[in-house]
Amino acid sequence: MVKALIRTAVTCGFAAWISCANAGQNCDVRPPTPKEVAQSLQLAKASYDALDRSGASVALIARAGQNLTKYGLTYSHLALVWRDHPEGRWTVVHMLNQCGTAHADLFNQGLGDFFMDSMYQYRTLIMIPSATIQLRITDALAHGRALETFSPHYNMLAYPFSTEFENSNQWALEFLTESMAPDLSIHTRQSAQAWLEAAGYRPTTLHISAIERLGADLSRANISFDDHPFDRRMAGEMDTVTVESIEQFLRSHDPELRELTVQLAQ
Repeated sequence: MVKALIRTAVTCGFAAWISCANAGQNCDVRPPTPKEVAQSLQLAKASYDALDRSGASVALIARAGQNLTKYGLTYSHLALVWRDHPEGRWTVVHMLNQCGTAHADLFNQGLGDFFMDSMYQYRTLIMIPSATIQLRITDALAHGRALETFSPHYNMLAYPFSTEFENSNQWALEFLTESMAPDLSIHTRQSAQAWLEAAGYRPTTLHISAIERLGADLSRANISFDDHPFDRRMAGEMDTVTVESIEQFLRSHDPELRELTVQLAQ
């Protein structure tokens, strides 16, 4: 069974060291305003209805938690959402790091909780794989295999082809490999990454200056550049797993992939 932890966790996505005060040290989280709570619940209800109408049993769902336009990105955090039987509730399964630390866990949440984190835009991307892949994902979740590609060593900017650290989007991508490559035995992070590299997965490259890297290294517990190749790191080119890179990979490997965008009116 997927870990369902009671203690609170907060994630700010891989851009938190730019946009979240004290990320990696303290955890002074501002309570949401009544308007923000209402908007989060409204988006959760709209997403729930869209999932119901889709006829899917499992999907990937992304939220826009930070302003990532500097990097040409919209979504900051990806999760799986599933129901274990046709009349069941939709449950979000995702990786979160504990407030400002380099330690992470897997969590089960409702859609309302998923959107209650700080939101830059009240919009979501829902990606629905083929029926065959959905069945494989559901089986993997039901039998607790989400833990096989999970590491508690959290790094917002984890390198996609190293097992030293892991970020939330990376966990989701590596977990999907078992369902996308059923003829192979993929039950470890090493085998998942080997298949992704061979299958042509391309991470997002972020251009980060030496000053930004130094500031993050010295002041953020949940950011490290140590797992990145030395030459790329010195050039300020950081490859990491993003929602958009996963979307592009799924499009190229699942011709039946469906995509839905849910957004509140401004």
